Amino acid sequence: MILERTVTRSQSMDSVQYRPGAIILFPGKADSIYRLKSGLVRLHTMDNEGNGLTLRYVKPTDFFGEEALAGLERQHFAESVTESIVEIFSVNLITPEIALNLNARLAEALNRSYVTISRLAGKRLRARIAASILELSETALGSLRPDGQKQIQATHDELAAAVGSVRETVTKVIGELAREGVIDSGYGKIILRDETGLMKIAAE
Repeated sequence: MILERTVTRSQSMDSVQYRPGAIILFPGKADSIYRLKSGLVRLHTMDNEGNGLTLRYVKPTDFFGEEALAGLERQHFAESVTESIVEIFSVNLITPEIALNLNARLAEALNRSYVTISRLAGKRLRARIAASILELSETALGSLRPDGQKQIQATHDELAAAVGSVRETVTKVIGELAREGVIDSGYGKIILRDETGLMKIAAE
Protein backbone atom coordinates (compact mmCIF):
# COMPACT_ATOMS: atom_id res chain seq x y z
CA MET A 1 0.00 0.00 0.00
CA ILE A 2 3.04 2.26 0.45
CA LEU A 3 4.35 3.93 -2.68
CA GLU A 4 7.53 5.47 -1.39
CA ARG A 5 9.52 6.00 1.80
CA THR A 6 12.23 8.56 2.37
CA VAL A 7 14.06 9.34 5.59
CA THR A 8 15.43 12.71 6.71
CA ARG A 9 17.87 11.58 9.38
CA SER A 10 18.68 15.05 10.64
CA GLN A 11 15.08 15.42 11.78
CA SER A 12 14.57 11.74 12.76
CA MET A 13 11.49 11.79 10.58
CA ASP A 14 10.11 9.43 7.95
CA SER A 15 8.14 10.77 4.99
CA VAL A 16 5.78 8.11 3.66
CA GLN A 17 3.48 8.25 0.63
CA TYR A 18 0.22 6.26 0.69
CA ARG A 19 -2.25 5.28 -2.00
CA PRO A 20 -5.95 6.18 -1.65
CA GLY A 21 -7.63 3.64 0.62
CA ALA A 22 -4.42 2.58 2.37
CA ILE A 23 -4.70 2.06 6.12
CA ILE A 24 -1.99 4.11 7.81
CA LEU A 25 -2.80 3.23 11.42
CA PHE A 26 -4.66 0.37 13.08
CA PRO A 27 -6.01 0.15 16.66
CA GLY A 28 -3.27 -0.88 19.05
CA LYS A 29 0.00 0.35 20.47
CA ALA A 30 0.85 3.97 19.64
CA ASP A 31 4.45 5.21 19.69
CA SER A 32 4.73 7.88 16.98
CA ILE A 33 3.18 11.21 16.01
CA TYR A 34 2.02 11.84 12.45
CA ARG A 35 1.71 15.04 10.42
CA LEU A 36 -0.04 15.19 7.07
CA LYS A 37 2.07 16.92 4.47
CA SER A 38 -0.37 16.59 1.55
CA GLY A 39 -3.62 14.82 0.72
CA LEU A 40 -6.42 13.86 3.11
CA VAL A 41 -6.60 11.32 5.95
CA ARG A 42 -9.75 10.02 7.66
CA LEU A 43 -9.77 8.85 11.27
CA HIS A 44 -12.58 6.38 11.80
CA THR A 45 -13.86 3.57 13.99
CA MET A 46 -16.26 0.67 13.46
CA ASP A 47 -19.01 -0.86 15.58
CA ASN A 48 -19.65 -4.56 16.15
CA GLU A 49 -21.84 -4.70 13.04
CA GLY A 50 -19.13 -3.27 10.81
CA ASN A 51 -20.65 0.19 10.42
CA GLY A 52 -18.06 2.93 10.13
CA LEU A 53 -18.07 6.33 11.83
CA THR A 54 -15.75 9.13 10.78
CA LEU A 55 -14.17 10.79 13.82
CA ARG A 56 -12.45 13.58 11.91
CA TYR A 57 -10.64 14.43 8.70
CA VAL A 58 -6.97 15.35 8.87
CA LYS A 59 -5.90 18.13 6.50
CA PRO A 60 -2.38 19.15 5.43
CA THR A 61 -0.21 20.43 8.32
CA ASP A 62 -2.55 18.74 10.86
CA PHE A 63 -1.22 16.12 13.28
CA PHE A 64 -2.75 12.80 14.30
CA GLY A 65 -1.70 9.88 16.49
CA GLU A 66 -1.67 12.14 19.55
CA GLU A 67 -2.55 9.22 21.85
CA ALA A 68 1.13 8.25 21.66
CA LEU A 69 1.98 11.32 23.78
CA ALA A 70 0.17 9.75 26.76
CA GLY A 71 1.14 6.15 26.04
CA LEU A 72 -2.47 5.26 25.24
CA GLU A 73 -3.72 2.44 23.04
CA ARG A 74 -5.07 3.65 19.71
CA GLN A 75 -8.81 2.94 19.37
CA HIS A 76 -9.32 3.95 15.73
CA PHE A 77 -8.06 3.56 12.17
CA ALA A 78 -6.34 6.20 10.03
CA GLU A 79 -7.03 5.84 6.31
CA SER A 80 -5.54 7.71 3.37
CA VAL A 81 -8.54 9.10 1.46
CA THR A 82 -6.49 10.52 -1.39
CA GLU A 83 -2.87 9.97 -2.31
CA SER A 84 -1.20 11.34 0.80
CA ILE A 85 2.26 12.08 2.14
CA VAL A 86 2.63 11.62 5.89
CA GLU A 87 5.54 12.65 8.11
CA ILE A 88 6.23 10.35 11.07
CA PHE A 89 7.98 11.59 14.20
CA SER A 90 9.23 9.52 17.12
CA VAL A 91 7.69 10.81 20.38
CA ASN A 92 11.10 10.83 22.05
CA LEU A 93 12.66 12.99 19.34
CA ILE A 94 10.10 15.79 18.95
CA THR A 95 11.81 19.19 18.97
CA PRO A 96 10.44 22.20 20.93
CA GLU A 97 9.47 23.85 17.64
CA ILE A 98 7.48 20.80 16.52
CA ALA A 99 5.92 20.48 19.98
CA LEU A 100 4.67 24.08 19.87
CA ASN A 101 3.14 23.55 16.43
CA LEU A 102 1.70 20.23 17.58
CA ASN A 103 -0.07 21.85 20.55
CA ALA A 104 -1.64 24.53 18.37
CA ARG A 105 -2.81 22.06 15.73
CA LEU A 106 -4.25 19.65 18.28
CA ALA A 107 -6.17 22.50 19.91
CA GLU A 108 -7.67 23.35 16.51
CA ALA A 109 -8.53 19.68 15.89
CA LEU A 110 -10.19 19.44 19.30
CA ASN A 111 -12.28 22.51 18.56
CA ARG A 112 -13.41 20.99 15.23
CA SER A 113 -14.28 17.79 17.07
CA TYR A 114 -16.53 19.74 19.44
CA VAL A 115 -18.33 21.20 16.43
CA THR A 116 -18.76 17.73 14.91
CA ILE A 117 -20.07 16.23 18.16
CA SER A 118 -22.54 19.09 18.54
CA ARG A 119 -23.68 18.59 14.94
CA LEU A 120 -24.17 14.85 15.40
CA ALA A 121 -26.08 15.29 18.63
CA GLY A 122 -28.29 18.23 17.78
CA LYS A 123 -28.72 18.59 14.02
CA ARG A 124 -31.18 16.93 11.65
CA LEU A 125 -29.65 14.52 9.15
CA ARG A 126 -30.09 16.86 6.16
CA ALA A 127 -28.24 19.59 8.05
CA ARG A 128 -25.43 17.18 8.92
CA ILE A 129 -25.12 16.04 5.32
CA ALA A 130 -25.09 19.62 4.01
CA ALA A 131 -22.39 20.57 6.54
CA SER A 132 -20.31 17.53 5.62
CA ILE A 133 -20.51 18.35 1.89
CA LEU A 134 -19.37 21.90 2.60
CA GLU A 135 -16.53 20.67 4.81
CA LEU A 136 -15.29 18.15 2.24
CA SER A 137 -15.35 20.79 -0.50
CA GLU A 138 -12.48 22.50 1.35
CA THR A 139 -10.31 19.37 1.39
CA ALA A 140 -8.33 17.41 -1.19
CA LEU A 141 -11.62 15.77 -2.22
CA GLY A 142 -12.91 19.12 -3.46
CA SER A 143 -12.18 20.75 -6.79
CA LEU A 144 -13.38 23.65 -8.91
CA ARG A 145 -15.27 22.93 -12.12
CA PRO A 146 -14.79 24.94 -15.35
CA ASP A 147 -18.11 26.68 -14.61
CA GLY A 148 -16.72 27.90 -11.27
CA GLN A 149 -18.83 25.60 -9.10
CA LYS A 150 -17.30 23.33 -6.49
CA GLN A 151 -17.58 19.58 -6.48
CA ILE A 152 -16.44 16.77 -4.20
CA GLN A 153 -15.45 13.19 -4.90
CA ALA A 154 -17.32 11.24 -2.23
CA THR A 155 -19.60 8.21 -2.18
CA HIS A 156 -22.84 7.93 -0.22
CA ASP A 157 -21.12 5.35 1.99
CA GLU A 158 -18.42 7.87 2.87
CA LEU A 159 -21.00 10.55 3.65
CA ALA A 160 -22.95 8.08 5.78
CA ALA A 161 -19.84 7.37 7.86
CA ALA A 162 -19.22 11.11 8.22
CA VAL A 163 -22.72 11.90 9.50
CA GLY A 164 -23.41 8.79 11.58
CA SER A 165 -26.07 7.27 9.34
CA VAL A 166 -26.47 4.50 6.73
CA ARG A 167 -26.09 4.70 2.96
CA GLU A 168 -29.76 4.12 2.13
CA THR A 169 -30.92 7.03 4.30
CA VAL A 170 -28.15 9.32 3.05
CA THR A 171 -29.05 8.48 -0.57
CA LYS A 172 -32.65 9.54 0.12
CA VAL A 173 -31.57 12.89 1.60
CA ILE A 174 -29.08 13.48 -1.23
CA GLY A 175 -31.95 13.01 -3.65
CA GLU A 176 -34.04 15.57 -1.75
CA LEU A 177 -31.19 18.11 -1.81
CA ALA A 178 -30.76 17.53 -5.55
CA ARG A 179 -34.47 18.13 -6.17
CA GLU A 180 -34.21 21.37 -4.19
CA GLY A 181 -31.45 22.45 -6.57
CA VAL A 182 -28.64 22.95 -4.06
CA ILE A 183 -26.58 20.03 -5.36
CA ASP A 184 -26.26 17.61 -8.27
CA SER A 185 -25.30 14.03 -7.49
CA GLY A 186 -23.57 11.56 -9.77
CA TYR A 187 -21.56 8.38 -9.26
CA GLY A 188 -19.09 9.21 -6.49
CA LYS A 189 -19.45 12.92 -7.19
CA ILE A 190 -21.50 15.79 -5.76
CA ILE A 191 -21.65 19.24 -7.36
CA LEU A 192 -22.44 22.23 -5.15
CA ARG A 193 -24.98 24.12 -7.30
CA ASP A 194 -26.14 26.56 -4.60
CA GLU A 195 -23.48 26.91 -1.89
CA THR A 196 -25.43 29.65 -0.07
CA GLY A 197 -28.53 27.46 0.01
CA LEU A 198 -26.45 24.56 1.28
CA MET A 199 -25.08 26.76 4.08
CA LYS A 200 -28.61 27.66 5.12
CA ILE A 201 -29.57 24.00 5.29
CA ALA A 202 -26.41 23.21 7.29
CA ALA A 203 -27.43 25.86 9.83
CA GLU A 204 -30.96 24.45 10.34
